[in-house]
Amino acid sequence: MKLRLDRTQVPLLATLVVFVLLYLAAALRYENFFSWTVFVNLLRDNAFLGLTAIGMTFVILSGGIDLSVGAMVGFTSILVAQLAQAHAIHPALAIGTALAAGVAFGAGMGAVIQYFALPPFLVTLAGMFLARGLGFVISLETLTIAHSMYGLIGDFSYHFFPATALLFLGALLVAVYLAHYTPFGRTVYAIGGHEPSALLLGLPVARTKVLIYALSGFCSSLAGVVYTFYTSSGNASAGTMLELDAIAAVVIGGTLLSGGVGYVFGTFIGVLILGVIQTILVFEGTLSSWWTKIVIGLLLLAFILLQRLLQARAHWISKNRR
Repeated sequence: MKLRLDRTQVPLLATLVVFVLLYLAAALRYENFFSWTVFVNLLRDNAFLGLTAIGMTFVILSGGIDLSVGAMVGFTSILVAQLAQAHAIHPALAIGTALAAGVAFGAGMGAVIQYFALPPFLVTLAGMFLARGLGFVISLETLTIAHSMYGLIGDFSYHFFPATALLFLGALLVAVYLAHYTPFGRTVYAIGGHEPSALLLGLPVARTKVLIYALSGFCSSLAGVVYTFYTSSGNASAGTMLELDAIAAVVIGGTLLSGGVGYVFGTFIGVLILGVIQTILVFEGTLSSWWTKIVIGLLLLAFILLQRLLQARAHWISKNRR
């Protein structure tokens, strides 16, 4: 029996091959790279990027884009720190407030995109400036969070498993379920594949679009909360340019920029690839951190070209079958 690989699975397979080869090459070159500690640190250090990329995956699957996610990380982190420290509000309540703000912010952008028929690029660009500005209005300085709750989270991370990594992995499992086993996920794919057809099928396109950006807002605000766990502080400038890394992780993970094709698990592998590149530079010790951007840029270009080739091949096959 022959195994047939669907064209939509080729980018995901390419992502897995790149990750395995990159990880094996690093493990052979650097002593102790292939260890449990390094892998756990890979998850912990990239948790807020991973959470942001999960939300971005749903947005790109629908054929949209969200440039506000990095600014939302900074806004959420400084909001939690300000509420917990300056106003002596319990961090759990501060975190709940920040997450609600993220959902409302994302849903607002989704509503503007849907009901005013405006380009997602422009709406979320405006959202990026708004969220970043609101963060700096709250505080221009880094605010340290000194609370017993954060001490408990730090102790758990040290003695058992990083709480930030657990949040990332938990969100990943929920996202995989949403994308592949719920009507919401199927509608997201349908919108990205061909929105007019989704409308003709009677799918709730308008509601789903608003929910997609609300989900992205939730994921990026949760990433901001994870940032406060990671650093025990809030900073309005946190997450600067993170939206570009999130888009890169999604595309390298095999999701088509045109929408309709992709996997949340592929985004997870894309995040790990970015993390492995950064870890390699740390182990090397002599290379500039800017090499991370160079390698990511080359990988991103390669995967965009691969996507283009697959789309051209699919178009050629469809044309010749008529």
